[in-house]
Amino acid sequence: MTIAHRHIEVFRAVMSTGSVTGAAALLHSSQPTLSRDLARLEQLLGYALFERERGRLRPTARALALFDEVERSFQGLARVVERARALGRAEEMELSVLSLPALSHALLPGALGRLLARHPQARVSITPAEPPLLDAWISEQRHDLALAEQATPISGVRVEPVLEADEVALLPEGHALAARERLDLADFAGQPFVSLAQDDPYRREIDGRFVAAGIHRQLRVQTHSAVAVCELVRAGLGLAIVNPLTAAACAGPGLAIRPLAVSIPYRVSALIPLHRPAQPLVQALLDELRR
Repeated sequence: MTIAHRHIEVFRAVMSTGSVTGAAALLHSSQPTLSRDLARLEQLLGYALFERERGRLRPTARALALFDEVERSFQGLARVVERARALGRAEEMELSVLSLPALSHALLPGALGRLLARHPQARVSITPAEPPLLDAWISEQRHDLALAEQATPISGVRVEPVLEADEVALLPEGHALAARERLDLADFAGQPFVSLAQDDPYRREIDGRFVAAGIHRQLRVQTHSAVAVCELVRAGLGLAIVNPLTAAACAGPGLAIRPLAVSIPYRVSALIPLHRPAQPLVQALLDELRR
């Protein structure tokens, strides 16, 4: 026979209450049963844990040292139990979000604000990334959710639409064209224009629209960042066409935002890994993003 958890439980109860009688009440057992369990533990250990004096138990130095170790173990077990229970509560889990930097700036903050107001104990980790890294990481099931533009099919990933809207025009405040309610492509003719980088899919679509219409712009400045585009326009370096989320996030003095007379669709998709354990807060975040 080896030492069992029951023996340690009895020992801990006797040490905690100071007597076998108290331990019996704590464990809802009988005094004779606990006395036998305690004596069996001492037999298995090969030394006495208590000195018996007139029916009372006095713990030995070995018992005190053992009790210290037992308490640390039970505290660890209590943490395990609490963690197990917490995992059953959605708000106790950490939501791992992978996102394009522009969406981390323009879309996530408002949605997360509403989500955390409903789930104040929730924890969220945001990792900004650009394709192809974003596609690779979500395909490897590293995150609970990814936010991307113009999502293409990825192995092991489900694509869900989040938003579709039209690109908008940006002008420096006070520009002559800001007096118009909406801008046509022809209004950009001959104007200095701030572009996204040449490898950006929206840059290619916008350039294609102007080429098809036979409209020439002054292409003097380009950048990978839609936020930088907004600030360059605010500084008076030209006009631009950007996504409506970044435009709204950057709105303020020095920047005029106008709709376009033509539709250049802007889409945001959520990428959901199919082989990662489901996180209960994913759907809640999707609902807030769509709001």
